[in-house]
Amino acid sequence: MCAVSQETLFDIRPATPDDWPGIWSLMEPVLREGETFTWDRDTTEEAARAKWMKEAPGQTFVAVRTADGPHPGGEVLGTGEFHANQAGGGSHVANAAYMVSSKHSGQGIARALCAYSLKEAKTAGFRAMQFNAVVESNVRAVWLWQSMGFRILATVPEAFNHPEIGYVGLHVMYRKL
Repeated sequence: MCAVSQETLFDIRPATPDDWPGIWSLMEPVLREGETFTWDRDTTEEAARAKWMKEAPGQTFVAVRTADGPHPGGEVLGTGEFHANQAGGGSHVANAAYMVSSKHSGQGIARALCAYSLKEAKTAGFRAMQFNAVVESNVRAVWLWQSMGFRILATVPEAFNHPEIGYVGLHVMYRKL
């Protein structure tokens, strides 16, 4: 169990099919907002599920509220996934992504999701993890990933069209496992 604050206790575990409604309820607003993910803003639920739910050696996982806190348990607070970044000779490097419900932002859930994925990816046999497209203007995420040992290898200028501020760079970030 992870303790984030007095009001938010959560566990991180592999996702089950029953978790999908909770995953979609936090994923849909993130995708529609279009500020942090390179997915189409009109991605359908079916397409999102097909893209997000991974099979071994990858994994989809969730941070769920425990029943120990003052609120009912089971609510999906965040989700993540990892998979091979490339096929064949590049399949030993993982790629990962995370989403946290906006109402639970800033509570350590993204950090816990990332830490979980680093451990699980290593256990699955991956040797490194690479983020292909961290939006440059998402400074909280960039700071968080750097604090967890990722470094920016390159920034592709104006590779992301942010709906509010226009064209910004995409960072490629990396760390060994």
